[in-house]
Amino acid sequence: MTPCSEAEITAALSGLPGWVREGDEIVKRFERPSFADAVAFVVRVGFLAEAADHHPDLDLRWRTVRVALTTHDAGGLTARDFALAEAVEGIA
Repeated sequence: MTPCSEAEITAALSGLPGWVREGDEIVKRFERPSFADAVAFVVRVGFLAEAADHHPDLDLRWRTVRVALTTHDAGGLTARDFALAEAVEGIA
């Protein structure tokens, strides 16, 4: 899979509210109502990631979950990152 161009990244991010680019990653922080809900959200993201065979970096801090996506083997952002971000939005 080839990395997205700058124009493709900008266009894809415009359809993903709250997601921002940080270097070669797209990142969003999700605030959940409780710690238990944050843990459950991480589990739901994990099932999405397994189904997509594309695994984000997840950071859980009390009620906040940071999701970071990049395609390491492509050396940057690809369509897979934006597809998984959309899927994560669907369960948020």
